[in-house]
Amino acid sequence: MAHTALLGLVYLSFISIGLPDGMLGVAWPAMRLQMDQPLAAVGAITMTMTACSAAASLLAGSVVQRIGTGAVVAGSCLLTALGLLGFAVAPSFGWLVALAIPLGVGAGAVDASLNHFVSAHYSSRHMNWLHGFWGVGATTGPLVMGVALASEGGWTAGARTIGLMQLGLALVLFATVSLWSRETAQAPSDEDQLGQPATDLKPPPLAMWLAPLCFLFYVSAEMGTGLWAASILVTDRGLSAGDASVWVSLYFGAITVGRFAVGLVANRIGNRRLVRLGIVVAMAGALVFALPGVFGAFSPVGLVIMGLGCAPIFPSLMHETARRFPPEVVRQLIGRQMTCAYAGSSVVPAAFGLMATWAGLQTVMPVVVVLLLFLLLVASRLDRLT
Repeated sequence: MAHTALLGLVYLSFISIGLPDGMLGVAWPAMRLQMDQPLAAVGAITMTMTACSAAASLLAGSVVQRIGTGAVVAGSCLLTALGLLGFAVAPSFGWLVALAIPLGVGAGAVDASLNHFVSAHYSSRHMNWLHGFWGVGATTGPLVMGVALASEGGWTAGARTIGLMQLGLALVLFATVSLWSRETAQAPSDEDQLGQPATDLKPPPLAMWLAPLCFLFYVSAEMGTGLWAASILVTDRGLSAGDASVWVSLYFGAITVGRFAVGLVANRIGNRRLVRLGIVVAMAGALVFALPGVFGAFSPVGLVIMGLGCAPIFPSLMHETARRFPPEVVRQLIGRQMTCAYAGSSVVPAAFGLMATWAGLQTVMPVVVVLLLFLLLVASRLDRLT
């Protein structure tokens, strides 16, 4: 019973990580007008969040050893709740950048610790479902923000609502923190460990860098699309902010549904094949969305196709880490992978903003296609090395 309850808390924690992730891209067109900011100014917020997330992820291991996983997860959720509630009352853009600090710290601490925990103790099925619950949060955030944008409250009401949802999750996590002291999760059985089992042989040095590079390319493509899709649809395609938020929610929703579906078959198909298949489907979807002149009104459906392709990539890459590499380097490597993931979630999407300012928003999705192509090449090379 305690084992099942603990797994439920792990899933709940990833909902809290996902809630703010899709919100900013949907809210930014309205936020920047109210704050009188250029299109690329969102990069100051996302890069601040990334720096704080990276620092928190590097320190997460030592903090968990001191105060326990439960306290870290609950405290992180509380930090993100306070950051979002602060967004709702921020009087200027500078305050938004400052409030990105608790948002980044909260996300980074819980992300690194839970990814390592599940990678080490659960099967590929649970890793996909874990990130599926991230998608529940990432899908809910844009929907809530879209409803708020269509109301008199605007984006501040959306930030306040999502902040209160986070606060409620934090209270649940604090109330059940004692369960985390009984971390009785069982390691996956041999039949769950598809892909190469971890080996005691020293991995090739190049593989130790190609694995994190996969996360840089993937997260850059996924989060770059999530951040800029609404602006593309509103500015370039003429959709309303409400309609754009629906398409962004469908994008994250496709990632979510895809991960739950993949979890049912992940142990039979294997991580590596899931990654390759996902990349090909994601590239196809990105191409459809990038070419409105070819696909016309059908082009936004490319977001849904891309989301379905994205579904297995991150969890399968993460879960395979413990099977590609010997145990003594896995924790270090997961930290390195999360650092690259944070760079991909902010630095590259922020660069997209600069590129869109100079060359137009229509340049964003072709670059996403190129990133996915690089990901396919690097992942294939990594598979051959390990």
